[in-house]
Amino acid sequence: MKHVTAFLLSVLYTQLYAEQVGPWDIDALKNKVPTVNWIDQTKPIHSLTYGGEKYKDQDTEVFAFYASPITLGVAKPGTKFPGIVCIHGGGGTAFAEWVQLWAKRRYAAIAMDLNGSRPPEPDFDANGIARGNGHRGVRVRLTKGGPAHGPVEKFDSIGGDTSDDWPFHAAASVMRAHTLLRSFPEVDAEHTAVTGISWGGYTSCLVASLDDRFKAAVPVYGCGFLHEGESVQKPSIDKLRDRKAAWVKEYDPGSLLPRCHVPIFFVNGTNDIHYVLDSYMKSYAVVPGEKQMRIQVNMPHGHQPGWAPNEIGLFIDSKCRGGKALPVPGEPVIKGDQVEVICKTVTALKSAAMNYTTDSGPRSKRKWNTVAATVSGDVVTASKPPVEANTWFISITDERGAMVTTPVKILP
Repeated sequence: MKHVTAFLLSVLYTQLYAEQVGPWDIDALKNKVPTVNWIDQTKPIHSLTYGGEKYKDQDTEVFAFYASPITLGVAKPGTKFPGIVCIHGGGGTAFAEWVQLWAKRRYAAIAMDLNGSRPPEPDFDANGIARGNGHRGVRVRLTKGGPAHGPVEKFDSIGGDTSDDWPFHAAASVMRAHTLLRSFPEVDAEHTAVTGISWGGYTSCLVASLDDRFKAAVPVYGCGFLHEGESVQKPSIDKLRDRKAAWVKEYDPGSLLPRCHVPIFFVNGTNDIHYVLDSYMKSYAVVPGEKQMRIQVNMPHGHQPGWAPNEIGLFIDSKCRGGKALPVPGEPVIKGDQVEVICKTVTALKSAAMNYTTDSGPRSKRKWNTVAATVSGDVVTASKPPVEANTWFISITDERGAMVTTPVKILP
């Protein structure tokens, strides 16, 4: 009996530890469907608000766009689809064109505004494509909006009451949107994913570490360890001084990613000034679960470039609708003057390349060299980078044009 009691207590403590992370009530966020107010359900892209966390002791609401093959008129009610949660970056909002893109991929998609505001209703061109009102339209502050996504709310608010912390609201609002999405009758609740761009990628890292209901996560650009290296966010964190450690512990993804067991696909560029390769690789390294990477030489930073890579959809398809998996490169092995990578793949490999830089100075300004490698079946062979190379990786592209990369090697 004593052993049974000890076992039950152990299980209880493990569960409590798993659910009490940072300031979030994860159990409530995962199990309580937020109240919803549909604003417009007459268009192919629906608009709504849903209940958020309290802010300044007041209830809040979060604006979102929602679309599915049913709202687009290409599927009948009663059909089920996997779900996707789309998280915008700094300066962004809920993007109507983003949820339409995913609905055309036969997903039920929700994208929320994390700035306490809402964009205009979308308009459509002659082909029924939603125009980018989220980029150009005037955004209106919600009467019950949560905190704005400025530096004060992101960093300076740390300490005391967490209800004025933007990272707290952002992750909670995403998990609430996920719970709401899973409640819709047309959504296959057991096959959902999350993707985010820039600060949305940052938030994707948080929620992938907090919400184990997701089957896939794709953070684009965003990562952790923002208090280290050359990230443009580092000065804002350094200014916190004696509160810096608290921010890092609560809100830096590097502190939460060691919990992440949701399959995660990191997408970034070599010269990103916001989420630098050094911090990116540290974030990748601490993830204990399934993980993959796509690093593009000189990938531009922005919302449209961030949702454009076709590998994002292929990765999520492989986890949510039985699609073919992306190739999985093994660890590069140096053999004399060559580097060999054995790739686990269900698709034919088409091409590969060695990418390296010999430059020093800021990461965002280094020039990269790309040298073609050879492919023979599932084996990639590349010339060893020159001795003066300080950073390198191998990119591999399959017959679908889908590119993945090995982890980036950063030499001391």
